[in-house]
Amino acid sequence: MKQLQRVLGACAAIIILLAIWWGGSLWLQKPLLPTPWLVLERLPELFSTGIFQHLSVSFYRIVMGMLWSVLGGFGIGLLMGSFSRWSYFFDPLIYLTYPIPKMALLPIVMLLGGLGDGSKIAMIVLIVLPQVTISVRDAIREIPSNYYDVYRCLNATLWRQFRAITLPATLPAIFSAIRISLGTAISILFFTENYGTEFGMGYFIMDAWTRMDYPAMYGGILILSSFGFFLFVLMDILSKRLFKWQKK
Repeated sequence: MKQLQRVLGACAAIIILLAIWWGGSLWLQKPLLPTPWLVLERLPELFSTGIFQHLSVSFYRIVMGMLWSVLGGFGIGLLMGSFSRWSYFFDPLIYLTYPIPKMALLPIVMLLGGLGDGSKIAMIVLIVLPQVTISVRDAIREIPSNYYDVYRCLNATLWRQFRAITLPATLPAIFSAIRISLGTAISILFFTENYGTEFGMGYFIMDAWTRMDYPAMYGGILILSSFGFFLFVLMDILSKRLFKWQKK
């Protein structure tokens, strides 16, 4: 029943968005806002002309950026949450650097990392890693100390304590941080893919815009939106399977 409600809710949201889009195109009556039906008709052509290559490149950059962010953020957050002396160093470092607009760092990142995938992945890491780090740190600090006392009384190893207490407590925080930062990461990727590359959804959309191929441009936006939707749904499915105690 709940699955049916989710499907119906998703269908209703899509219908409402398409209706608003259609109404706007009828009101504006200009080529720069084509009807959704015209854009949907162009989608098969886009897939047959190589948009999969652009999508696969963007997917690789997002996955690698999120992977490095999770690994690095988890490691740093684990140190900060478990050992207070590490917080004396990392807390000021994060608080001083995180408010800096990351797009202002793009020229520096590209000068140091080049124009390839490395600089685009690095921009994602700069955004996501601090959020994962703070989430893991706070999750560890909220673990009651008596949980560890019980395991120490049982002579459990540090690895056993980590696997039984620390890891289950921090995984939900990591997933929450990824959900929050995923949309921003895709936005940053879109912007960075306009520099030094000929592949990626950002490049495809802006290239269609400069050629005034508006149906292709909106088609690329739809595909990029569907790509983000797929990632969010995937995160929900994984969280339900991994965190069954949070089902309610």
